[in-house]
Amino acid sequence: MDARKICILGDFAVGKTSLARRFVHQQFSDKYLTTVGVKVDTKAVELGAGRALKLAIWDIAGTDTPTELLLRYTRGAAGFLLVADATRAETLDCCAELRDAVLDRLGPLPHILLINKCDLEAQRELTAAALPSPLDTALARFDTSALTGAKVETAFTALARAMLESAP
Repeated sequence: MDARKICILGDFAVGKTSLARRFVHQQFSDKYLTTVGVKVDTKAVELGAGRALKLAIWDIAGTDTPTELLLRYTRGAAGFLLVADATRAETLDCCAELRDAVLDRLGPLPHILLINKCDLEAQRELTAAALPSPLDTALARFDTSALTGAKVETAFTALARAMLESAP
């Protein structure tokens, strides 16, 4: 089975670790734990037609600006997820900055934008209709919820498919 490294990037407290935990272990915890450095999980994804991919998921500590350390962690990635918080509009700008830095460093890579915490509808600042388009290079955008699991599997699987299709 082929293996690929993906990175989960975004500002502090947007739900990167919760999304990884929901995808890999089908669990959610409302206890906030700051990621220090990077946490790596793996999961095999069945893509149909006898195709499968093992994902090495690098959950990288949140930051609002690209750092040299963050960019080192992305080395070898075949794709990445950008995570914004639906309740904090400014986290979308962070995604654009991180995307630009990673693409400048690694060249074109498949990536998907996740607007997480879509279950918090009353506090929502980012809506599909109001989203600007600073992230036009993303293959797709999904409204996700690590709490309910909404679109989490779909997003990771879409990235896995894109990486498999873009592989040399």
